[in-house]
Amino acid sequence: MIVVGVDGSVIARAAVEWAANDAFRMRVPLRIVHAVDRTPYQIHKFPTPWLPDALAGEGQRILREAAALARERQPSIEVTTQDVEGLPAAVLREQDKEATEIVVGCRGRGGFAGALLGSVSVHVAGQARCPVVVVRGDHRPVRGEVVVGVDDSPECEPALAYAFEQARLRGATLRVLHAWQLPVHAFAPEAAYDLDEVREAQHRLVSDRVRVFASDYPEVKVVEEAPSAHPVDALTTASGQADLLVVGSHGRGGLGSALLGSVSRGVLHHARCPVAVVRAES
Repeated sequence: MIVVGVDGSVIARAAVEWAANDAFRMRVPLRIVHAVDRTPYQIHKFPTPWLPDALAGEGQRILREAAALARERQPSIEVTTQDVEGLPAAVLREQDKEATEIVVGCRGRGGFAGALLGSVSVHVAGQARCPVVVVRGDHRPVRGEVVVGVDDSPECEPALAYAFEQARLRGATLRVLHAWQLPVHAFAPEAAYDLDEVREAQHRLVSDRVRVFASDYPEVKVVEEAPSAHPVDALTTASGQADLLVVGSHGRGGLGSALLGSVSRGVLHHARCPVAVVRAES
């Protein structure tokens, strides 16, 4: 099942369209979820007896419009709706128990106008145990390419597996990108580095990662890249020609799974296409 969060915003409409298309490709049902947070309005000194009905009515309207949009986009998929009371981020995070994938807009209503990524998107992408796709509101032409970032850790393998499957479902080329930088001490005069050897080692790392999955996806065309660049810069640049950018999230740090890694967070803020965050179990 694919779950998509809606709040009536333009970006949420884009998320519904994305989720409907993915549900069609994966041949799974689509659940549209709207969360109602009543806490800002529960001020006993100033009671508003009409408010619960108004909030409920607005939620139902948002869900009806989203369901109609999903069915218009993909008439053959099964669509259900849920109106849930609670904080939107927490409500969507709880959906990971049943979801194959959760889809959210990069920013809904409210918040700071200059923020590129909303708190709900960050929270869900950082905590959900299933893949989370963060969708932007702009409509882009189909590029026919999926990009995935890999590194030298086994934790990137779930993201690579997800990217192969997405490329297969879309009939797209898969670009596997491993950006690398020389360590700071490499620039010291006494340190001698053979850059050709370093580049060859980095390309070999990409090839070794791809080989694990390529035999199961013979129909997927794979392009391997290992540029010398900061990972966020390289992935952001590649996202300009991609339909989807896939990154892993190691869930490391003091708060465990609550934290996105610096690369996945940076990519979510700056990528030019939808981003899928695939968490590796720690």
